[in-house]
Amino acid sequence: MQEEEVLAEFRASKALLEGHFLLSSGRHSAHYLQCARVLMDTDRASRLAVALAAKLPRDLRKEITKVVSPAMGGIIIGHEMGRALGVDAMFVERPTGTFELRRGFALAADDKVLMVEDVVTTGLSSRQAIDAIEAEGGKVVAAAALVDRSGGAVDLGVPFHPLIAISFPTYADAELPADLAAVPVTKPGSRSASA
Repeated sequence: MQEEEVLAEFRASKALLEGHFLLSSGRHSAHYLQCARVLMDTDRASRLAVALAAKLPRDLRKEITKVVSPAMGGIIIGHEMGRALGVDAMFVERPTGTFELRRGFALAADDKVLMVEDVVTTGLSSRQAIDAIEAEGGKVVAAAALVDRSGGAVDLGVPFHPLIAISFPTYADAELPADLAAVPVTKPGSRSASA
C-alpha cells in the first residue's frame, strides 16, 4: 500500500481532522489523525494491518510470537496485526497511571514481541509500553505504527516500522502561532497531556 493509498483511507473515513488540537504528547497541532475512525471499518482495519505487516522485514515477521499494544489507541490495530501475523494479540493498560498487563494476559520469557501503536508523535507512550512489556518478561524485537508523526526523529530503542510518516507541524504552548491560538482547542487524545 502506497502512502497516497493510506491517506485515501484516512480521508474516506473522515479521520484526517483540521482545527486546533492538543495532542496526548502535550503539543498543539492544526491537524489530527483520528485512527479510531479509520479503524472502525473492519475491512479497512484489516487492509491497513496487512499493509503494515508487509512492511516488516520477512525475518522479523517470522520471529514475532506476540503483538502487544497500548490501550486505548493501539488495541484495534494491535489486534489486526496479530491476525495479519498469525500470533496472539494483547494490550497493556494504565489503571493507575502506569502501563501493565491485566485481564489474564501474560508473556513468557521467550516471547518475541512486536509493540504496535496507532500514531507515534513523541514516542512517550510507546517507550512506556515497551518498558511494561519487558517488565512482564517479553522481549520487544520491534515496534510498528500506522503513522509516524515524529518527523523521523523518534527513538524507541528498537527498530521502528511505520506504515506512513506524516509531518504536520506541532507546537509547544510557548511556540503557538497566533492564528492557531485564535482557534478553540480540542483535546481528542486518550490520555492527559501530563502523562
